[in-house]
Amino acid sequence: MTRVSLIGCGRWGTFLGWYAANYCRYDLDMYDIPSSPNFIELRDTRKNPYLTLSDNMILHDNLMSVLANDTIIISIGCQYFRGLCKELSSYNLEGKTFLLAMKGLEDPGAATMLDIMRQEIKQNIGIATLGGPGHVQDYMKGVPSCAVIDSDNPETTDRLIKMFSSELIRFYYGADLIGNQVGAALKNVIGIAAGILDGLEWYGLKGALMARAPVEVGRFIAVLGGDARTAYGLSHLGDYEATLFSKHSHNRTFGEKFAKGEDFGKLAEGVATLKAVKQIADERDIDMPICQALYKAVYEKADIKTTIKSMFDRQLKQEF
Repeated sequence: MTRVSLIGCGRWGTFLGWYAANYCRYDLDMYDIPSSPNFIELRDTRKNPYLTLSDNMILHDNLMSVLANDTIIISIGCQYFRGLCKELSSYNLEGKTFLLAMKGLEDPGAATMLDIMRQEIKQNIGIATLGGPGHVQDYMKGVPSCAVIDSDNPETTDRLIKMFSSELIRFYYGADLIGNQVGAALKNVIGIAAGILDGLEWYGLKGALMARAPVEVGRFIAVLGGDARTAYGLSHLGDYEATLFSKHSHNRTFGEKFAKGEDFGKLAEGVATLKAVKQIADERDIDMPICQALYKAVYEKADIKTTIKSMFDRQLKQEF
């Protein structure tokens, strides 16, 4: 039987491993840092708050053990990815394919996860990215959804989509590797904005946020060399329900608690991504009023109501 590997035993990573093992019927080798709370919980109980590991999911406490398989899913915090890649570069990875399931940009520098892997690993490997909507809690109830897999190698994309498609997740073929990575990363930032609106009880502005944000994100994607229309696809706009409205969204919840002056206490990838986006927008003079206002509120501690309202109080002009 085909074996697949997973690096990263957080909420999303463990689900992807469970999905590969139970919907796609692959044997799964999974690894995380042995001292991480996620790994310890799975090692001691064979479950986390969302799922129970099946018998064909094998935990390993050393990285080398999961590098024997040809297909490796990675799902860790984006700001830790470069360190992992440096570690991976010391192993023979020739011919292996990595599916990157993280959604964020590195701070500082705003590098995508694909950029980081290419910079640190000078071997002949396949790299693909996974984006699109979906929460573990919904998937575990059998609620179906769609996602997109993208790569700069059509054969890699095709193979992964055929490997992982099922009645639970329908995968689409991505056609804009830059746009899909950036769009997936920035939907977390927009999720923070949506959460702030929830925290302020300014619900009526969420529609305006949804209408204007893809325009802003599209500009950013285009400057980085992607297709602005990708902002309207699964990796960005298609992920808004899961990120801007769901109670399960870490980024939305962070924004809501931030607006109320409360601490969230969990990882919200959009916080670091926002800082990276602000840096690139300033360097390249990209008009990004939503992200600029968010940065002032989150990082410069500007008055939150005045700052967030400024996103919508710009000079009068035509919509299109």
